[in-house]
Amino acid sequence: MSKKILFVLTSHDALGDSGGKTGTWLEELASAWYVLADKGHRLTLASVAGGAAPIDPASLEAPWLTDAGTRFLDDAAAAAALAATPRLGDLDPADFDAVYFVGGAGAAWDFPVDGAVRATIEAIDGKGGVVSAVCHGVLALAGASARNGGPLVAGRRVTAISNVEEEMTTFDTLVPVLPETRLVELGGIYAKAAEPFGAHVEADGNLVTGQNPASAPLVAEALLAAFAREAADAV
Repeated sequence: MSKKILFVLTSHDALGDSGGKTGTWLEELASAWYVLADKGHRLTLASVAGGAAPIDPASLEAPWLTDAGTRFLDDAAAAAALAATPRLGDLDPADFDAVYFVGGAGAAWDFPVDGAVRATIEAIDGKGGVVSAVCHGVLALAGASARNGGPLVAGRRVTAISNVEEEMTTFDTLVPVLPETRLVELGGIYAKAAEPFGAHVEADGNLVTGQNPASAPLVAEALLAAFAREAADAV
């Protein structure tokens, strides 16, 4: 059965005080997009502020531009959706079966503090929908509460870009909060791949998180598995 999945993008494009630009990391958007779209699921793009969502310029260049990224850029419908995203706060979470918070360093600034991000997560979690995120996008979970009132990630198995990976890319000196550190502070049970930049996904109930860009298609595969379990339970 086709599901409606909301992809949420950052609207933040300044890489701290470095003078550089950031935004969504294209691979984390594109690879997950086609895993789900090619299975017939209905996908909607939104961003925190609405309008044209910024893409990290580094993710548009070799060696980071992948086949999925090229396919997305060449996809007229996908490109049009990216250029004119609705504002997240204008959408009704009740219209969606799952949400996926796409990473990119920009997410470290707006995802953890945005009220619509928090409300979307809590609404979808509250009805048992799948809440998923990857890399810096996992910081969307930092502001959300579980149904018992505590932090959504407390006592849950989670992952996100590791502190080691942040240090290796020097992003630890640029982003306002380190995802691994924040998840642990909130009581999350953090895990990561054996080697930096290796793919790693954690699925704990209806919560699915991925460590880094290489993990994005695996997050989408975990959503497919969750949908399949739901369908089997309904029989």
